Amino acid sequence: MIEKVRFEKAVADSILTYAIGSYPKEAILLIRGKSESNTIIINDVLIPPLATHGLGFSGFPNIMLPMDLTIMGTSHSHPSGSLQPSIHDLNHFYGKIMIITAYPFQNYNDIGVFDSHGQKIPHEVLANDDV
Repeated sequence: MIEKVRFEKAVADSILTYAIGSYPKEAILLIRGKSESNTIIINDVLIPPLATHGLGFSGFPNIMLPMDLTIMGTSHSHPSGSLQPSIHDLNHFYGKIMIITAYPFQNYNDIGVFDSHGQKIPHEVLANDDV
């Protein structure tokens, strides 16, 4: 059971910046890191191959992904401003965690982390040299 997620500051900034750049369409990213005990440490993001970004949806064909055990899950944006996963989000859950960024994508309070049941997981953003 995941009890906490820690982000490198540069990664959290990248997630927010990518969401801003994709607005008004949804953005989607893969998040990479490592799992230590009950904590996930996120240290990288990737644009999924053949990712689609639309008004109210985003996705990628996960069959195109190589076997990579450092992929901890996905991050996607909600241009609507909702910081809660939808039923569609939960039905297409990939990995251990899901990160949602909500409009206006201005600060770390616009980021939420969730498990596969839609339960919020506490997270923190650290200076890059603290991770």
